[in-house]
Amino acid sequence: MFVLSILLLIAAVVLFLVGRGKDRGWKIGAALSAVGAVLAGVFACVHVVSAYEVGVPVTFGKIGRPLNSGVQFKSPFTEVTSFSTRPVDLNLYDKDVVEVRSAQGGVLYADVTIKWAVIPAKAVELYRLAGSEEAVEERLVLPDSREIIRNVFAKHTSEEGYASAREQIGSEIAALVKERLAPRGIDVTNVNLRNVKPSDKLQDQIDKKIQQEQATERAVEAARTAKAEAERKRIEAEGIARANEILAKSLSDKVLYNQCLEAFKEAAKANPVYAVPCGTDANGTPVIVDGTKN
Repeated sequence: MFVLSILLLIAAVVLFLVGRGKDRGWKIGAALSAVGAVLAGVFACVHVVSAYEVGVPVTFGKIGRPLNSGVQFKSPFTEVTSFSTRPVDLNLYDKDVVEVRSAQGGVLYADVTIKWAVIPAKAVELYRLAGSEEAVEERLVLPDSREIIRNVFAKHTSEEGYASAREQIGSEIAALVKERLAPRGIDVTNVNLRNVKPSDKLQDQIDKKIQQEQATERAVEAARTAKAEAERKRIEAEGIARANEILAKSLSDKVLYNQCLEAFKEAAKANPVYAVPCGTDANGTPVIVDGTKN
């Protein structure tokens, strides 16, 4: 725009000089050129920063203060580079998924979404590091985030990475990414560790480990059951032995003789006269029981 202003001004001077002493058309052309040159010069000194953007002015290689949203006046020799301050999602999944290794060397694939935005007050620092809005993600957010994600997973085991410590790992990644990018003019508002998937080789190792643990648990349970059964039988045998011991002590010859008579009295009800082989001595003298008499 400034170059156009100079050209129009030159045209106005030429028309004025050539048109001296001639008809008014030349003078009108010179006047219109001059007006156009002034307008072009004014527009060259005005820059509009859109809403949700911040501008970084550069004049002959010297970086000025950031320009906020609205109409801003500048030198015609100043170029303004704009950066959007709207939040941007960096999605690391599918073809951009982050391949990481655990402390044990297992390969995992981490799906991560990072929400970031430019800090307006630090737009100058961001301009020095990246140079343009398009380069911010490519040169700063993406490589730094990948590096941090790999470093965090490398401190944890494979099992922690895909299962038990996922929440802790996500928090560690978020804290480190914010700490790394904040001084560079980037505000990270959220880091979401969406999914962690083991590689095929690691998944096979996990399945084998689970099978081994299940087999071990079954063996331990079988041993526990066998031990409990053996303990039950021991207690039962001790109870029987103790009962027999008590019974043996309580049964005298006279008691056995009386019990024998009572048993054969019942039998004699069906047979009037019955020989009962009971006795009080070791040989057992037979006793005749008459079932007809009470």
